[in-house]
Amino acid sequence: MSTPTKETSAPAAPAQPNAARRVLTGIGVQNSSLIITLIALVILLSVLNENFFRTNNLLLIGSAITIMGLLALVQTLVIILGALDISVGSMAGLASVVSAMVFTSTGNSEVGILAAVGVGILCGLVNGMIIIFGRVNPVVATLAMLATYKGIAQVISDGKAQGYTGGDDLFIFLAKGSVLGLPSLVWVFLIVAALLHFLLKYTDIGRNVYAIGGNDTAARLAGININRYIIGVYALVGVVAAIAGVLITARTGSGQPTSGSEGLELQAVTGAALGGTMLKGGRGSIISTVLAVIILGVLDNGMSGLGINPFWQNVAHGALLVIAVVLQQLRSGERRVGLPE
Repeated sequence: MSTPTKETSAPAAPAQPNAARRVLTGIGVQNSSLIITLIALVILLSVLNENFFRTNNLLLIGSAITIMGLLALVQTLVIILGALDISVGSMAGLASVVSAMVFTSTGNSEVGILAAVGVGILCGLVNGMIIIFGRVNPVVATLAMLATYKGIAQVISDGKAQGYTGGDDLFIFLAKGSVLGLPSLVWVFLIVAALLHFLLKYTDIGRNVYAIGGNDTAARLAGININRYIIGVYALVGVVAAIAGVLITARTGSGQPTSGSEGLELQAVTGAALGGTMLKGGRGSIISTVLAVIILGVLDNGMSGLGINPFWQNVAHGALLVIAVVLQQLRSGERRVGLPE
């Protein structure tokens, strides 16, 4: 007569909570909150507007968030560094004008795009050098350059749209093309997001950027050349802002000194802050910013689909920025201004 064996499967019961906890830990609290918010917003808008969840509308949302999303991605990078760039929209407008004017002069879209990227790099380097050698606060420096770049774009364009790119194959592909069912604009956004995510998470450069934003004194003592990183990050901001400017040109068919880039600064900061990027630096995630940008795009599209005055979108973005910053302050546990300890 054989002796009964003990059940060995009973202790495995708690594995599911542990697995779920590991999944949540991998996703992160911030990303989980953003995903839940996005799902709830999509469900609400689908109920209110039967056309919201159609494929064409979803692709339209993807295309619409690209330019704002690109600037939010690099704003995330520069905020993690412990700085800020208020001039990204003006840089995009200047790059848009340059790309169209050079294309009109040469008839070569590649040359026009390269010229725009070159201008973006130059603008980024100027921002970085003013901050370093002029010892100017990044907010003040880039706020001044916002006006400067916008003025340059208006001077060289006489304040008018420049050129016509609607007949060029490359510009048409960027504006209206698609690959594997996704618009070209969305692919540009995803590629830039993937590259920046890899840079921040898997390279020494990214780790040093976090270190500088978290504690620049400790980073300096560790031998990190902070000035080099500031110039490099601002130059990279210029590159991505120039790409956004080229996409403005492609979408509108001409170089736009202001109309395509007005207000992008607020949207970029809102996207980064809503994604949980700490405005004091040292903490942030590209993936979280991508989710936040999608939420903003869904919200804007939903408001338009419901016939709400588009000016309310600016109100919504401003309110979301305030909410994001207030939540950051509450999480940090810092004493509120003007109130006792």
